[in-house]
Amino acid sequence: MTDNKANAAAASSSSSVSAPRCWGLIPCAGVGLRAIAADSPAPELPKQYQSVAGQPMVMHTLAAMLAVQRMHRVLLVVSAADGFWQGRATDDRLGIAACGGATRAETVSNGLQELLRMGASGEDWVLVHDAARCLVASAQVNALIDACLPDAVGGLLALKLPDTLKQQAAGAGPARVAQTVERSDKWLAQTPQMFRIAALLAALQAAGAAVTDEASAMELAGHSPRLVPGGAQNFKVTYPDDFALAEAVLLQRKARG
Repeated sequence: MTDNKANAAAASSSSSVSAPRCWGLIPCAGVGLRAIAADSPAPELPKQYQSVAGQPMVMHTLAAMLAVQRMHRVLLVVSAADGFWQGRATDDRLGIAACGGATRAETVSNGLQELLRMGASGEDWVLVHDAARCLVASAQVNALIDACLPDAVGGLLALKLPDTLKQQAAGAGPARVAQTVERSDKWLAQTPQMFRIAALLAALQAAGAAVTDEASAMELAGHSPRLVPGGAQNFKVTYPDDFALAEAVLLQRKARG
């Protein structure tokens, strides 16, 4: 092999090794009491482990994320007291870390630090996804990756607000409308949300526990995340009625094959 060819091969090998990878991170340490009905078959279980279409809800979430071929590994961050995964077979690309915190921001921060311990680079990408968004499609995750890989900041799946938006008037008594809010520039934030690991970790640590999603922390750090169109079915199971809707969609998808 000539020196030129050897140098080219070495450069190609170095480039492939240093190319940023995509990691999934699913915070799974919450309980989700609003979603669990009093007559639930297993009211003692957190909502992510409630049965939906024959499986614990989180299993549908993991299946969609692990179906993305560009996902190097997926880390599920659970609470220290979580015994759900003991004795359960898991995918080789799935890691379980019992380092969940008291808030979502703390859980994600702990998970990011665990990814670094697992060998991730600070320049690698992380896709943070809600365990309770069990209807996300792998195609949507791939669309987010396609949009964010060349982006300097990263971004999130989001849905343009479809309904008329009302602002509530202040004061006691029945809720009343104060005004109608312009909706043309409003989006509903979804997940996954995709950012560089080091940048997101720094943003979360600076923002504190009050932020409710990763994009908010990046915004507070002075960044402008990219909005990537998601879909209406990628909703977060939040209330008891949401379980029936999620199950209907999953069964319909299964019937279609």
